[in-house]
Amino acid sequence: MSLYRVMLVDDEEEIRDGIRRKIDWKGNGFELVASAENGQEALELAEQLHPDVVMTDIKMPFMDGLELCRILTQRLPAAKFVVFSGFDDFEYAKQAIRMNVS
Repeated sequence: MSLYRVMLVDDEEEIRDGIRRKIDWKGNGFELVASAENGQEALELAEQLHPDVVMTDIKMPFMDGLELCRILTQRLPAAKFVVFSGFDDFEYAKQAIRMNVS
């Protein structure tokens, strides 16, 4: 069985590195295929790599995580999205829920 391909997106390098190190990707059936520091970079990578899962921060420069999910939902309809944030505004969460984001 092949591993699910994951892309990690966060504008803070320390956060990306922490998530990358803390998760046993292979042991959980995943392969981390790319990481990006903003939504625009992630969009370009996703169009090339076609990840199965996109884990993204909400608040980022150039393109936020919700806009990234909105675009990728249309371009990669089979992909799943996980949104995380330290931002304390429930409006973002409501928008994400409307887009079937986890």
